[in-house]
Amino acid sequence: MESLNSALFLWINATPHSPHWLVALAIFFARDLIAIVPGLIIALWLWGPRDELGVQRVLVLKTGIALIYAMAIAWCLGLLFPHPRPFAIGLGYQLLPHIANGSYPSDHGTAIFTCALAFFCWHRRWSGTLLLAIGVAIAWSRIYLGIHWPLDMLGGFLVGCLGCLFSQMAWKLYGDPLLLHCASLYRLIFAIPIRKGWVRN
Repeated sequence: MESLNSALFLWINATPHSPHWLVALAIFFARDLIAIVPGLIIALWLWGPRDELGVQRVLVLKTGIALIYAMAIAWCLGLLFPHPRPFAIGLGYQLLPHIANGSYPSDHGTAIFTCALAFFCWHRRWSGTLLLAIGVAIAWSRIYLGIHWPLDMLGGFLVGCLGCLFSQMAWKLYGDPLLLHCASLYRLIFAIPIRKGWVRN
């Protein structure tokens, strides 16, 4: 498995001769594209059609729970199965600065794939598919720039699956009370913006 991981990494990894525009695009994907996750979560809670707002907020909370589970699982796996990054063992080319901490599973991969799977399961197939495509772009970029292995990204995807599974199970236990408490807290904190019509009630 390690030999396959290394071979795939070297096949994807950029070199000093790679096109500058492609490296710049990869850096944008690797560093900035992940911001779509918090952006979507905030936007779906604050705005939307009145008749769909309740469904959107359920989606936001279920996605948030899935992310908490997934990141906790990823943290545990990182402790149990420490794996050096490619540049830490002198393999390939590193084109994006990064500390030489453990690489498995990818935190970026875990976050974007968890969000994508959540949207695929609990929102719309098209939105989940779009986020999965963004996840693939982020995964490719971080391998291309030499800071992750392909299996780090596969691990992030599988952990995302577990996060969504646990979230679905947890929602049946405490989902409705959590929604009520979060909605009450939101209305208390955002009372002025709600009254002015800047955000939804």
